[in-house]
Amino acid sequence: MSKTEKLLDKMRANPRDWRIEQLKAIADAHGIAYRQPGTGHVTFRHPNGAKLTVPAHKPIAPEYVKKFVRLVTQGAGD
Repeated sequence: MSKTEKLLDKMRANPRDWRIEQLKAIADAHGIAYRQPGTGHVTFRHPNGAKLTVPAHKPIAPEYVKKFVRLVTQGAGD
């Protein structure tokens, strides 16, 4: 199991206290594109077209982490 897979499992188990850099690392490992035109939000786009916009506040709210995990594992965004 890779480092990012372990990180994703930890996010699934506990969606609190995560940082945007960790979400970006997982997105890179899973081929999910992202962009951050300003500093306030990051938009993740799955290859199937699903997207999720996450506020880049520290820490990220748990509901966004849950949605991000769902995007990575199932390709389902908002």
